[in-house]
Amino acid sequence: MTGAHGRLRLLAATDKFRGTATATEASEAVAAAARAAGLAAMALPLSDGGEGFLEAMGGEVRHSVVTGPLGEPVTAAWRLRAGRDDAAPMAVIEAAQAAGLLLAGGAARNDPVRATTRGVGELLVAAYQAGAREIVVGCGGSASTDGGIGLVDAVIKAGGLPGAKLRAAVDVETLFIDAARVFGPQKGADAVAVLLLTQRLADVAQRYMRELHVDVRALPGSGAAGGLGGGLAALGAGIESGFDIVARTHDLAAQVAAADIVVSGEGRLDATSLQGKVVGGILGMATPGGRVLVISGDVEAGSADRARAASRADVTVVSLVERYGREAALHRTVELIAAIAAEYVARQRS
Repeated sequence: MTGAHGRLRLLAATDKFRGTATATEASEAVAAAARAAGLAAMALPLSDGGEGFLEAMGGEVRHSVVTGPLGEPVTAAWRLRAGRDDAAPMAVIEAAQAAGLLLAGGAARNDPVRATTRGVGELLVAAYQAGAREIVVGCGGSASTDGGIGLVDAVIKAGGLPGAKLRAAVDVETLFIDAARVFGPQKGADAVAVLLLTQRLADVAQRYMRELHVDVRALPGSGAAGGLGGGLAALGAGIESGFDIVARTHDLAAQVAAADIVVSGEGRLDATSLQGKVVGGILGMATPGGRVLVISGDVEAGSADRARAASRADVTVVSLVERYGREAALHRTVELIAAIAAEYVARQRS
């Protein structure tokens, strides 16, 4: 299908390239390259619930000063979206804004045992006090493995969130007790800390059953963000795919179907990319005979073949590291994304 005046239509719908390009920067670079080549192009930054979730969901930007991951005050952004008809507004919260690993200084400077989600709970309270009665929390990029107990304590201390509908947006199906083993090392936890955190998660799960009458241990996704998904579930939240939430918000399936070319991407294409992530979601939506370009900072061996096998479309995968070298891929990410997009569009038009 072509757009106005018979021009090809391109949808630029990427995730972030963590540490080197935001989803907005990457998508806009692709769209700009396509427009320069004469295509009708739309940039639609996406997220699976981690960093970039606020931009992907949209809404009025708000800021609140809350407790950071290691106890210091931080100014966290969140969004307030107008409700439909006469409905109360919906708040969008990104856990990483209050409890993010980057805020803690990365894995090398993080204290994985002390890191807390208290600030995320304070954001929920701020959103509720601002009138939101539906609150969606993107669970990703956290420094903590506290099982969400910091969040739960902050909410209970404030009197709860009566009448609010909570949703936890996740990109994994990790179970609650497994959170420390699966994610702890990424947050700076050594083997001893992982054992300690695992025991603490078991204790927190018992507390949730005892005090809130919710068993979070068998809930898929309850281990997301170090158990934050489980903490939200203990407060009554539903656990959902972050990508699906974003996709529904933007009617993404219809936009993919209407495009002649779809360009997606992320920092690293690997075995997890097809499991609830943006690239996997786009590949699954692509129509037979459609054209999809996946640009990735790096590509794990075998992942390009898996990506092609996962879609009914004609899929091209390009690795910035393989094409330009690791140094250039890290420091010229946006420029190289635009170059790959321009090259691909030129081939499609020839």
